[in-house]
Amino acid sequence: MKTAWEADQEEEPPQENGVIQTTQDQHSSISPPSSTVSRAPDDEPFSTYFEEKVPIPEDVTQMFSFRKLWAFTGPGFLMSIAYLDPGNIESDLQSGAKAGFKLLWVLLGATIIGLLLQRLAARLGVVTGMHLAEVCNRQYPTVPRIILWLMVELAIIGSDMQEVIGCAIAFNLLSVGRIPLWGGVLITIIDTFVFLFLDKYGLRKLEAFFGFLITIMAVSFGYEYVMVRPDQGELLKGMFLPYCEGCGPAQMEQAVGIVGAVIMPHNIYLHSALVKSRSIDRGNKKEVKEANKYYFIESTIALFISFLINVFVVAVFAEAFYEKTNIEVNAMCNASDSPHTDLFPLDNSRLQVDIYKGGVVLGCFFGPVALYIWAIGILAAGQSSTMTGTYSGQFVMEGFLNLRWSRFARVLLTRSIAIFPTLLVAIFQDVQHLTGMNDFLNVLQSMQLPFALIPILTFTSLTSIMNDFANGLVWKIGGGVVILVVCAINMHFVVVYVTSLRSVALYVLAGFLCIAYLCFVGYLVWHCLIALGVSCLDVSCLASRMLTGHNDIYLLKDMDSDTMVERLEEHVGGVVINSDTVRS
Repeated sequence: MKTAWEADQEEEPPQENGVIQTTQDQHSSISPPSSTVSRAPDDEPFSTYFEEKVPIPEDVTQMFSFRKLWAFTGPGFLMSIAYLDPGNIESDLQSGAKAGFKLLWVLLGATIIGLLLQRLAARLGVVTGMHLAEVCNRQYPTVPRIILWLMVELAIIGSDMQEVIGCAIAFNLLSVGRIPLWGGVLITIIDTFVFLFLDKYGLRKLEAFFGFLITIMAVSFGYEYVMVRPDQGELLKGMFLPYCEGCGPAQMEQAVGIVGAVIMPHNIYLHSALVKSRSIDRGNKKEVKEANKYYFIESTIALFISFLINVFVVAVFAEAFYEKTNIEVNAMCNASDSPHTDLFPLDNSRLQVDIYKGGVVLGCFFGPVALYIWAIGILAAGQSSTMTGTYSGQFVMEGFLNLRWSRFARVLLTRSIAIFPTLLVAIFQDVQHLTGMNDFLNVLQSMQLPFALIPILTFTSLTSIMNDFANGLVWKIGGGVVILVVCAINMHFVVVYVTSLRSVALYVLAGFLCIAYLCFVGYLVWHCLIALGVSCLDVSCLASRMLTGHNDIYLLKDMDSDTMVERLEEHVGGVVINSDTVRS
């Protein structure tokens, strides 16, 4: 015989604006937002990455199941591609060329911090069934929400420009300069459109394709690693002993750049969305807990592989090119009949490398095969990260603006936002002189980090959103400290870059922007501190909190009315409060 609850679940759910409204899940106090735009019946159905849900096999007898781990494998590897994009590869090779093996421990620490932050993103998506942009859309007022969306879009554009130009540089190297930078950008645009529709043939096939691209990177950079044969003792010493003997400002700046390159703001939004692709009953606490466990294991494996690939790149340039001078490289390029000898002036200054010059010097020292294999690895890194960047753009725009457009329109818009500035740079910039632009893009992304890290800590700390899966005291304190350190490091990077511009006008402009920036960050921090339990800051909801004794009551205004009444009954001890009063 069916219980009353089961009977209610089989009833046809109510509809609003043509969108089915489902019952609130037991372990989420917010429901996925419905579209505010009604759609005619003959319009194209809304399609997304989540059209296909990967089923999870039932296996109640085992504490750990490889079959279940395989079913959950995919989102973490797509997320890990952001740790292997051309910006990261360039940071790796510059780290090796400037500091040798001495900064490997910084790379290891940044990757571990990234894993902890990705854990928060995955938990938010699993527990609520909504990704971070959707939760921000529900929880923040209109003006802060729009500003937050614009800041995240800037981060995506900056990352996308690095990725697309990385692909264009790879095409240029593979074609021995026959394909110009702008031509490589156009090729990348076209093939990205093609690859993005692979999920039409199955989500697992798309994830397998990303796995194939990661394998290409591992093989390509692994080949360079085996060929150069770095000193393993120095490598392990640099990885596990946090020191930097004899390091100066250049090495310290590079250490800051490593943290900024590894921890990327849009990746937090991406991962919280990708985990929705598995079929999980969020009303079942055991299933939610199990999903969190397997996603964390998968993310750990994926980031370990990405860390190894990054180590390959650092070690190759640390062993072969640390403390090399331009005149030494020029002589080697002359001896190998390289057409790129003029890239290295005849002086005794230290070698300065980027993705393009990195491939050239590998070709000069180890032969043309090394150059082409390097270019193939860069192409795989750029192509895969461009695709995941496009997914990030779609998730962010759909979540913040609650868009329900056709698939082609969404891909076209999110691609165009990033492609036009990239194409302009490719047309007016020479392939050999992109380092300055890359530094600017790194600064741009560093400034956007608080707009991902603060919201993810805020929402995963609220029991009104996460229920039993909200952050405990250790995670609240630890997460707050980690985010504070990461943001401080990146702000130092920004200050160093701005002071190097040596322009009074730019200083004044930076000052005004800094005031506006800090005000908005302060607003997000204020909400975050309330979520972490500093209830004395919640002045606007003091009366409600005195009545309920609950610190995160200020967010209940965005929940469904029935859920609000139920929660208020729980907190007030059974006293029913009119939901309209609470909303107002």
